[in-house]
Amino acid sequence: MHKSHTRTLTSDSPDRTCAIAHRLAPLLMSGDVLLLTGDIGAGKTHFARCLIQSLLPVPEDVPSPTYTLVQTYPGPKSEIWHADLYRLSDTNEVFELGLIDAFDSAICLIEWPDRLGDLAPPGALRLTLAALADPSARLLTLEWRGENWTKRIEDLLDD
Repeated sequence: MHKSHTRTLTSDSPDRTCAIAHRLAPLLMSGDVLLLTGDIGAGKTHFARCLIQSLLPVPEDVPSPTYTLVQTYPGPKSEIWHADLYRLSDTNEVFELGLIDAFDSAICLIEWPDRLGDLAPPGALRLTLAALADPSARLLTLEWRGENWTKRIEDLLDD
């Protein structure tokens, strides 16, 4: 059993949350899966949008994949997949979307990862966003197992 790790960051504004996403983006590699959890309105799509835009060689609009379920982008290291699984009703739909293969070859950002059931990669990084008393502030909790993410998270926190 791999040791579980947790780190927290506090953001006092949407701009600060975006800055955290910008710092995490270059630390991601092909095959990395980021599971974004939090209540509706917690900032999952905002975080994903900022992260994706910072990786794109040419800036483009990054819409929420709420209705398309998956959006893909050309990244500098690999393709970037942004999925919103809120509307999924069956884990078999994860296979139909091609996500299982993308987990191995792309950088994947998954909103509502609970819809993956037991298909969530064990080596994924989980980022939970939670609203604080100040409506602009968020608590960001990073959780992972094993050592794959440890050095990268330390690099993120050192900035």
